[in-house]
Amino acid sequence: MTPPTRPQDAHPYLRAASAGVRHHTRALARQDATSPAPVDRLHLDVLHAHLTALHQLLDRLAETTRPPHPAAGRHLATAHTRVWQATAEIHSAFHLLPSNTAAEGAEANACHPERLPEGPPVLTICQRHLAAGHIIRRKTTPTDLRAHTTACAR
Repeated sequence: MTPPTRPQDAHPYLRAASAGVRHHTRALARQDATSPAPVDRLHLDVLHAHLTALHQLLDRLAETTRPPHPAAGRHLATAHTRVWQATAEIHSAFHLLPSNTAAEGAEANACHPERLPEGPPVLTICQRHLAAGHIIRRKTTPTDLRAHTTACAR
């Protein structure tokens, strides 16, 4: 008979992901004290991947929680929508940053993007964003998605 799982051992990968985000935040805080490094597209791509994974997790949690606990399921569905909004803002910021075409071109030539099934590395964020967008559009209304937009029109 296996012993019951202790609460601190229940979700080790989620704890590891949270620890990684905390570590990265502390590393950025130390950089601010010395010389601030500007955010780059690769940084936003990785953050977008993290938020997209969180978005998918919240989607599944909301689906399984809603039938037995409707109120909790609604809160999880709201969190799902808010994470999508954060993901969309990061995707927009990614495209507003200047690309380092020399570095991206060298990396693209080194890894032969024509051989990658997902296409060139710079396009993976867009493909990931479109796939996540299909999930959110099935489950929310356009009004829900516009309710808390933070971007300012310029």
